Amino acid sequence: MAQFQFFDDTTSPSQGPARIAKLRAELSRRSFDGFVVPRADEHQGEYVPKSAERLAWLTGFTGSAGTAVIFLNKAALVVDGRYTVQAAEQVDTSVITPVQLADMSAEDWIAANLPESGTLAYDPWLHTSDSLKRLEQAAAKAGGKLAPVDINLVDVIWIDRPAPPQERVRPHPLDYAGETAEAKLERIRKKMAEAKLDALVISDPHNLAWAFNLRGGDVGHTPLPLGYAVLPKAGRASLFFDPAKITNEAGAAVGELAEFAPIGTFQSALDTLGQKGGKVRVDSATGAVALIRRIEAAGGMVDVGADPIALMKAVKNKAEIAGSHAAHLRDGVAMARYLAWLDREAPKGQLTEIDAVEALEAFRVETGALKNISFPSISGAGPNAALPHYRVTASSNRKIENNQIFLIDSGAQYEDGTTDITRTIIVGEPTAEMKDRFTRVLQGHIAIARIVFPKGTTGAQIDSFARKPLWDAGLDFDHGTGHGIGSYLSVHEGPQRIAKTGTTPLEVGMMLSNEPGFYKQGDYGIRIENLILVEPRKIAGGDREMLGFETLTFTPIDLRLVEPSIMTRDEIAWLNDYHAQVREKIGPHVDAQTRAWLEDATRAIG
Repeated sequence: MAQFQFFDDTTSPSQGPARIAKLRAELSRRSFDGFVVPRADEHQGEYVPKSAERLAWLTGFTGSAGTAVIFLNKAALVVDGRYTVQAAEQVDTSVITPVQLADMSAEDWIAANLPESGTLAYDPWLHTSDSLKRLEQAAAKAGGKLAPVDINLVDVIWIDRPAPPQERVRPHPLDYAGETAEAKLERIRKKMAEAKLDALVISDPHNLAWAFNLRGGDVGHTPLPLGYAVLPKAGRASLFFDPAKITNEAGAAVGELAEFAPIGTFQSALDTLGQKGGKVRVDSATGAVALIRRIEAAGGMVDVGADPIALMKAVKNKAEIAGSHAAHLRDGVAMARYLAWLDREAPKGQLTEIDAVEALEAFRVETGALKNISFPSISGAGPNAALPHYRVTASSNRKIENNQIFLIDSGAQYEDGTTDITRTIIVGEPTAEMKDRFTRVLQGHIAIARIVFPKGTTGAQIDSFARKPLWDAGLDFDHGTGHGIGSYLSVHEGPQRIAKTGTTPLEVGMMLSNEPGFYKQGDYGIRIENLILVEPRKIAGGDREMLGFETLTFTPIDLRLVEPSIMTRDEIAWLNDYHAQVREKIGPHVDAQTRAWLEDATRAIG
């Protein structure tokens, strides 16, 4: 049995109609024409506590991104390309219409469907300043208006809503953090001084955890303590948490740098902040409109902009990088043992997707260092592999069949580092098409791994390198090529990313994923993912400061799916060198049976 993930069907399409009907009754009672239900909590988190899973409770959709708009006579669920199939399967489409983000945004749908002079309600704790502006424009375009509510309307009808989490806040050891909270706060205050700020409201729990070297457990798979902080330009910071979360160890770790205050006093603290009349930074990415309005109503001047902590956190220090190396070596050993086991067992035809997830978790548990998984494993056999964010449940669970592709995307949380890896495996014999598509994805992966680029380059500028081999065949994939990675924090961390939306310049010390893919709906899916670290590169004769990537992940890539005839000599050399490093790093730490498998799985080709 898995310890850190479950396979129950937590929602059903049948739940939507009755709950949406109740919400509509509440809308009518309050004279509203509609309500917006984003998949977000008060911190705009990707992973939210059960008490904030409003979108899933209302509609049945359990994806990590999406927005429902409920009107009195119609409703839409807007999702991106990752969730096209999932949304259609999880909601009752006779009541709520799935809408593709690429075709129409939630705001476009509102503009087209809100009745003239209609009133669209929203929860100001679940929207940022930017997202509210887009809603305002959409309502105005329809000839309607927005109305904030003082209590979320889903919460009104959600009678058995879970209580907010109360997991204990604990210190993150300096050996892993690599920098004291005192030193971090000094750096943050220098950035505040440059922006002439009197205070910073820290609304992103990831930033709070990093700045004060704290960790928690309020959301699944990410060691987050949910709370807020106010950092003045001088003096002690204030950390706002549920008092039940605070341990003596956390208090001792924070010491004189900050005081803990009950979360119930946070809004009055915002009033006090506003009354001082200074310039207060609220994070544009995670700061709720409710924060801004509260401070402004008390007389403060709000400066909406980037929380400077986000970029600091993204650039890993020597201790965090060393920890990541150790975590990836440990994880690589577990992955090698797992893949060797899978190759022995899968051809027998009895393994299911759930069996595969449970086995991988067990191998990671045997490291003795696993704190959690870093996200629910994506374990897809055959057509399920074509769903980029598929999560296996008891009802969707498939057998891993012969002559099919099996995709496993998983990660681990160790105290010294966070991992994320995808491997695509063939059980039996691949088709020529499978080999062609896999090799093109591999070529894109290699292109990112080998790229050298000038300092100042953004992820958007290099994203197409991962896609060109697919583009050459008239193919593509509908997700970013890479996301940032936290250090015993979120497996998806910004602001850096390799994607069309990746506008943050890459810096030495940033960690990202390298994960191009290809998905043939109803048949198979392919993704190859390693984590990478931005490092300096020297080019003889060059006059620019150049950067490149060090690969952190060391696990075999399935050679049975590789078609060497379409690869260049340099691509084959990269693959052979990568596999030689896997043998060298992982081989000494596995048993004889796994070592024999590893030797064959990493053999030189071409």
